[in-house]
Amino acid sequence: MASLAQVDIGKTFDSPFGQNLGLGDFASTILSNAVAIAAIILFFLLLFGGISIIMGAGQNNPEAAARGRKAATAAVSGFIIIFAAYWIIQIVELITGVSILSYMRFR
Repeated sequence: MASLAQVDIGKTFDSPFGQNLGLGDFASTILSNAVAIAAIILFFLLLFGGISIIMGAGQNNPEAAARGRKAATAAVSGFIIIFAAYWIIQIVELITGVSILSYMRFR
């Protein structure tokens, strides 16, 4: 009577939890989702940059407009770097046949 319901989450719901995964699997999961995380950060930085540019232009403050331009430029260039790195990893996986980003390939 110690436990009324025992459900193996890993097998029942095809979940990676409870399947004795290591640090490498955790890193692969994070890296696989890096593009999505970068896109979310890109959105907020572009939003901040755009608002700063508009407010700087409206208040005749070229420093605020320049700060907004820098934020938008940094956001786009950072996203391009992460996007290019992800596709370089995909190309290396294709050429070598080695699974570097093994997100949800636990079987």
